[in-house]
Amino acid sequence: MAQRTIQTDEKLPVLQAILLALQHLMAMFGATVLVPILTGLDPSLAIMTSGAGTILYLILTRNKIPSYLGSSFAFIGPIAAVAATKGIPEALGGLVVGGLLYVVVALIIKAFGSGWLNKVLPPALVGAVVIVIGLGLAGVAVGMATNGGGNAFDLKNLIVALVTLCAAIAFSSYFKGFLSTIPVLLGIVVGYVFAAFMGMVDFQPVIDAAWIGLPTLVFPKFDVGAILIIAPVALVVIIEHIGHLLVVNEIVGKDFTPMLPESLAGDGLATALSAMVGGTPSTTYAENIGVMAVTKVYATQIFWYAGAFAFVIGGFVPKLKFLIQSIPVQVMGGISLLLFGLIASSGLRMLVESGIDYSHSRNLILSSVVLVVGIGMEATGTTIPIGEYVLPGMATATFLGILLNLVLPKESKGLAVDSPDFSAEWQEEAAEA
Repeated sequence: MAQRTIQTDEKLPVLQAILLALQHLMAMFGATVLVPILTGLDPSLAIMTSGAGTILYLILTRNKIPSYLGSSFAFIGPIAAVAATKGIPEALGGLVVGGLLYVVVALIIKAFGSGWLNKVLPPALVGAVVIVIGLGLAGVAVGMATNGGGNAFDLKNLIVALVTLCAAIAFSSYFKGFLSTIPVLLGIVVGYVFAAFMGMVDFQPVIDAAWIGLPTLVFPKFDVGAILIIAPVALVVIIEHIGHLLVVNEIVGKDFTPMLPESLAGDGLATALSAMVGGTPSTTYAENIGVMAVTKVYATQIFWYAGAFAFVIGGFVPKLKFLIQSIPVQVMGGISLLLFGLIASSGLRMLVESGIDYSHSRNLILSSVVLVVGIGMEATGTTIPIGEYVLPGMATATFLGILLNLVLPKESKGLAVDSPDFSAEWQEEAAEA
């Protein structure tokens, strides 16, 4: 019996919704906390503002697009640089302006429409970018699973990661009913218990933490130099955002592209408001997209719950925050092996179902360049320095793909028009070719 798909507008019983929301909360937690640790910001505020930002995003997208907003890695270098030379308040000021830059781009797209996206992002390019998003994170997942965030391989780390991975796969594949919809949560629980048995969980911070606390807010200062260093990185995250939205389209089976202006504005305002109180910049999270791919539960209701839990736990319940933070990196590595792989598989499925003809050199070149450049740069940690900030692999590969799409001859493109997953614009373009 196939697992039932829960669409975006469906409502689930409260207990089920809570468990599914906790699953998303745990999926985003590790990466969301890591960004403030690396930049000198407050991890508690990062969790709190990720929840508030997610709720704001859902409001601005009219409760239609299922996504969770966590801390963006793209800003790590510029934030750290500004924090070291000018101060954290100045870095926060740069983030506020960067967030507003998303809104400016959203207004431009709103004014001129999103139809141009179907011209600059054909299926051969989009599918390859989605694969890069998933496989570009493969090195992170493997590193977490094998060395636990350290520098050396440890068999014990791998065993914990594999136990977690196998538990998640077992719950997803062999169990029926509601248990099959929370395999990520159950996999983390099994991995956590096993890691505790192996002596890999430190409970002391949980024991020492208070049940109730208040966040310590930090307010921005606006410095022109800091703004010029940090704000332009928003353009990189906008490309990442578009890529994530296309993945959500593929997984959910709906076309949210016409809502790109609202989606970008939600992400940008979430970043700006987060920085106004000392939080991290936001982005839609691949980890949570992967959870949707596993569970086939796309209800936006779940993200409201997850956002509310993150806001309360991060801002006002230190003991629960430290309990989640005590989950070993190896456990999250095991889960990430599954989640990131599913994103890459969604890209492969997109290429297959779009009926792309790879006997045409145009399609072959587009996909090949994007895959090699994107995965190669992400796997080796290569970035392209541009002034005070850097261009990561996914953004570089996307820019190259767009450039090639614009300069390669159109007549060499062969696309099938009978795929039900094609957008109307793609079908039209394929018919003309």
